[in-house]
Amino acid sequence: MSNPANLSSNSTVSAEIGSPPYDFVVVGATPSGIVCAIRAAREGLRVLLVNPMRHVGGFMTSGAGGWEAPYDGARSPLYDETLRRISGYYRENYGEESPQYRASRADPATRSRLGRPKVEPRVAELIFEQMLAAESRLTVLREYYPVSAKREGPRLTAVVFREMHGERTLRVAGKNFADCMYEGDLLAVAGVPWRVGREARSEYHESHAGVIFTRDRPLGKSPNLRPPLNIRKMGSSDGVEILLPESTGETDDAVMAYNYRLILTKNPANRAMVSMPEGYDPARLGWHGRSIVPGLPNDKIAWNGGGRLIGPQHAWPTGDWKTREEISRQYLNAAVGRLWFYQNDPAASDDDREFWKDYGLARDEFPDNGHLPYEVYVREARRIVGRYVFTEHDAVFAPGIERTPVHPDSIAVTDWPIDSVACTDRPPRKGEVRLEGAFIIADAWRPAQVPWRTLLVQGLDNLLVPVCLSATHVGWGTLRLEPVWMQTGEAAAYAVALAHRRGCAPALVDADELLRTLVQARVMVSFLNDVDVAASGDIAPALQYFGAKGFFKTYDARPDAPLYGSLAQAWLTTVRALWRRDASFDPTAAACDLPDDSGEAAGEPVSLADFVERLQNLRASFGLAPTPSLPVSGFGTPVSRGEACRFLFELLAERPT
Repeated sequence: MSNPANLSSNSTVSAEIGSPPYDFVVVGATPSGIVCAIRAAREGLRVLLVNPMRHVGGFMTSGAGGWEAPYDGARSPLYDETLRRISGYYRENYGEESPQYRASRADPATRSRLGRPKVEPRVAELIFEQMLAAESRLTVLREYYPVSAKREGPRLTAVVFREMHGERTLRVAGKNFADCMYEGDLLAVAGVPWRVGREARSEYHESHAGVIFTRDRPLGKSPNLRPPLNIRKMGSSDGVEILLPESTGETDDAVMAYNYRLILTKNPANRAMVSMPEGYDPARLGWHGRSIVPGLPNDKIAWNGGGRLIGPQHAWPTGDWKTREEISRQYLNAAVGRLWFYQNDPAASDDDREFWKDYGLARDEFPDNGHLPYEVYVREARRIVGRYVFTEHDAVFAPGIERTPVHPDSIAVTDWPIDSVACTDRPPRKGEVRLEGAFIIADAWRPAQVPWRTLLVQGLDNLLVPVCLSATHVGWGTLRLEPVWMQTGEAAAYAVALAHRRGCAPALVDADELLRTLVQARVMVSFLNDVDVAASGDIAPALQYFGAKGFFKTYDARPDAPLYGSLAQAWLTTVRALWRRDASFDPTAAACDLPDDSGEAAGEPVSLADFVERLQNLRASFGLAPTPSLPVSGFGTPVSRGEACRFLFELLAERPT
């Protein structure tokens, strides 16, 4: 990381940087933006990372407290590296048997969602800063935000940034750009299509779209997710019941409510008790509850249930920074005011006063901001209307298979249920407590694939949007987590690096070549219960790749199971379509058409000798010479599903570009 030599902080003269143009300009040092910039730099590109704030890390360094990822395993190189560095910090500073180190790792003793890894914001920021500082090709520019952009045909060529606390402007030239802000300010000044708010139920036929009131459906006797998944249990009910006629499904401009997550502790040596905030009004403290992320290292909690005002958030997505600062103050005062209320106001219940009486702000967090988080939790803002719109249907069972729809250009996975917090203050039905817009689809939701096309804007080929990506409000509910955005951000960087090598714009790279690049880099593009993307060997990338091509109709790849004849024939049919680049090929339909490979209908296991013969015949039909790299022994044994996928993956690597 470096600072531009020609950008002195006391200069008031507008300037230009990026001569020659930066290979890649990333706007927004959210976790997604950080890994996007780092991956591009590691791929050899000259990168500029511009952040409107002084502090980097977004929500993760402003109170998140934990990684909102129900899946404990590896998912992408830089996400995995970040978690390793964080746990390494706690191990080195506190010891391998310390509670701090244990808290930083997934808890193997529970399958509860609260057992996921935790991190203090100060440590998350330290690790992000260290990772940025290690990259010599990466420059970080702080406290500048985009105000205008220059387009030439389908390309964005330059962006003008304004100083956050001044009038100075900078014109930055770049070959490629990524908007990794929570607000999507770059995409807005670039003039690409976007929207704010909720779609009508009728627009995409989403059952949870638009104005909606719900209540929990009681948890039944069966498991929360059927069939079982290798993720932490989410939700305390079997989903929600939609209340009619109140749930009209009408469209509006509402987004999810925001709030601050205060980092609190009971430790007297590290505690700052709160004072009554300016303008304290107990009637204006917003939704409240004991929604906390417990068990942060060093005896801390992240409080998610205080000061969640409903209403001010609607002006945030399109507001200027002066407006946003005023909204931030409202949310911060509400959060602090709620804690002060519990501890001091006679109107607080005895139960609440007893629970909260010993909590104060953690003194070692946010030391230059009065121990208060730097940024409000922006749950939802702009969303591009891109080249594919991710909807509720992309995160529930596809008809005919026990998994979500299959996307051949998948670049990431979701593992958080579709959910939404309250969006408006419309009063709920008498006797109900769930606020309008709030729901969690814990029963029908399943892990989904994120298509590459959701990052691609309309009209520009060199602007990628890994955070405010193309989705409906309902679809957004499963995408809106930092682990997902870190995957999409890193995938965007791999795409830009690939485009740089191919001499084209990122939107024009071959989606299948990008997919192969990602799986070989150990990026998870297909959630599979029994496949560790970080496992050594060549089988995991092949299984990931074919998970995006319709080889599996469930979340079980069963790599060690024998391959049966009917399934082998179906897989070879799919490979023929992939070799031909058949535009009509539908991987979801291919998965639906897969034969049952259990019982008598599956036929006999395919021997290795038989499979090699079929493979050589397939090669001949493609005009390829027989390959000498196939096994020369063990021909009488059944070929495993994993080995068969590996052979076919290697075959498709020879496909002409």
